[in-house]
Amino acid sequence: MSERRDNKNRKLNPGEYQKSDGRYMYRYKSASGETRFLYSWTLTQTDRTPAGKQPGPCLRELERDALKDVSDNIDAGRAKRATLNQRIEEFLAQKQKIVRQSTFADYYSFWKKHICPDPIGRMELTKVRYSDVKKLYFHLRYDVGLRARSIGKVQLILSQVFDIAVRDGLIRMNPASHAMDEILAADRPEKRRALTIDEQTAFLGFVRNDPRAKGLLPFFIFLFGTGCRFGEAAGLTWNDCDFEHDIISINHGSTYIKPVGESKTRHFIIPCKTSAGNRVIPMLPEVREALMNIRRMQMSSGFSNLCIDGYSGFVFISKHGNLLLRSVVDYDILKIIERYNEQETAHAKKEHRSPLILPRFSAHNIRHTFCTRLCENISNIKVIQEVMGHANASVTMNIYSEATMDAKKQAFQSLDSKALAL
Repeated sequence: MSERRDNKNRKLNPGEYQKSDGRYMYRYKSASGETRFLYSWTLTQTDRTPAGKQPGPCLRELERDALKDVSDNIDAGRAKRATLNQRIEEFLAQKQKIVRQSTFADYYSFWKKHICPDPIGRMELTKVRYSDVKKLYFHLRYDVGLRARSIGKVQLILSQVFDIAVRDGLIRMNPASHAMDEILAADRPEKRRALTIDEQTAFLGFVRNDPRAKGLLPFFIFLFGTGCRFGEAAGLTWNDCDFEHDIISINHGSTYIKPVGESKTRHFIIPCKTSAGNRVIPMLPEVREALMNIRRMQMSSGFSNLCIDGYSGFVFISKHGNLLLRSVVDYDILKIIERYNEQETAHAKKEHRSPLILPRFSAHNIRHTFCTRLCENISNIKVIQEVMGHANASVTMNIYSEATMDAKKQAFQSLDSKALAL
């Protein structure tokens, strides 16, 4: 077979051709065995692009990249036919079959709201670079105002989609890898603070005597006395309360979401997030009394007929006859704090003393407070971890270390330096 040469009498390699219009072409087999074609107006880097033609990589550069893809079993051509949004849609279709409805709704919402309308969503998968992902995260943080925790959910979607593409041989590297590092470094969340014993006592005392808040007193006592997550407490049923043995079984929780394809948000009962979440909590006397007061009241006024996902007999019911909402309770807590601080400031001024001002906190801070009380009084880390339902012991250890450090400081403050002969 005679050698093929271009119009400059240069020898063409196997698979290389020059068309009648002067454009170069390379034919090869992709990693999947499909015949693919590459085109360029120049053969080598030193060639000049013909006048009026769009400049671009020379054919030999395109060949080199294509052959490396074939060698690495990467099918970039197939990837180019799909946008990032299309890949995410495929990913979510699979996720919907294996994750909880609430988790899928979370994935879907963050994709539709933050990735789908962004230019990155319309990009071809192989063209998305680390800088594109980083640009999206900076936009979400500084233009949209999302916190790092929310951007982390976007990162979770992108990382998984790109990781699948790497494993499928569509791309060589995951462009989302480490793209959040700068956001995390600049946006570290504030350390969650537990209430002191005095603050906890002041809060519950005020709620007990405030006509607008005392209806929530049993719920707050339950949170302060069990350390349950909000959803676990809101979804508690009477079947979970064993008054004979004074124990509470935590085996599910509640969530409030708008399912994909539906127009309204509604309550769902969901299993515990991890196997460690399924646990039994001893019933403190104060918690038992609070629960018995609710039960006696419901026996008098009638138990709720509310049934969600086969669960009924809920302990904590709102005035509208539904499960409690975290957003509403957190708002109520802030209003209680405002009223308390205003009243406490006025009383302290009259009594010529410093006021005990309550910090802003949420229902989840109450869980952190309970864990801190446990750590202050119990040295068995395993017991604390099991009661709290921590899947990772490091979470328990971090809180334990903070609590014991405070205890050490208080102990040293009460020491008389003379007792140590200093």
